[in-house]
Amino acid sequence: MKKRLCIIGLDRPVANEVKKAFFGPVIYHETIPKFLVNQGKLYVERSNGVGMLPVDIVVYYGIFENDFPLLTALSIWGGDCFPNPSAMMNCRLKLPCLARALQYSKYNSPRGMVSSETEVRVKESTVAKWGNWHCGENKAKFDSNWTSEEPAIIEPFFHGDAVRIVSIGEEHFQIRLEGVDWLKSIHDNRADFMDIDPELLEDTLNIKESFGLEIIGNDYIAGPNGDHHLLEVNHIPNVTRFSKLTEVYTKEVQAWIAGKTQ
Repeated sequence: MKKRLCIIGLDRPVANEVKKAFFGPVIYHETIPKFLVNQGKLYVERSNGVGMLPVDIVVYYGIFENDFPLLTALSIWGGDCFPNPSAMMNCRLKLPCLARALQYSKYNSPRGMVSSETEVRVKESTVAKWGNWHCGENKAKFDSNWTSEEPAIIEPFFHGDAVRIVSIGEEHFQIRLEGVDWLKSIHDNRADFMDIDPELLEDTLNIKESFGLEIIGNDYIAGPNGDHHLLEVNHIPNVTRFSKLTEVYTKEVQAWIAGKTQ
């Protein structure tokens, strides 16, 4: 019997490219589907129609508000999933992920943390980060007193260039992040590829290996004198902003699927 592939979260055009490497039945869901793990088997709701079908291979991409139960289920299932669901679980919550990553990073500048509804008094520019969304959301910059609404990590405002190191399998890239103010992002139209800093790449690959991730996107501030700072770990880095990343990601997933079906 042919194995059944389930693709979750990928935009349909990318999912269609991934499917070209698979000769068998496919379930596709753009968002989180209903699922069941029972007696060592994974069942996912049909793409069309009523009921669930057993699944042998899963490709997951995306960050959804309600995705933690699915990542947990995939980890409990223990079957073939790209990326590693246990590694994704360890990275899904943004603040704990950063705390773990700082243990492995060479650029582990000291941080602080504040509980909700607590005032912070500072004498220099400081940044607070809270919540579990990426892309520059849930951040604040302040220079004196600031009161948190949620638990937040606090850190100095690091000066330098915002960059992202993306590693997909054995392919690596560095992207200059841009923005209209102090918040920088890969989504700004001016963001673009640049030469890779070998030290930042080494740091990223160390975190990638330590976390057991197949793909990763680490954000850093690259200081003018080599005083770099790790800002954030993205366990599902954006691969659709640039066609080159989409191409490399698609080939990596296709090769992984082929290895699971031989």
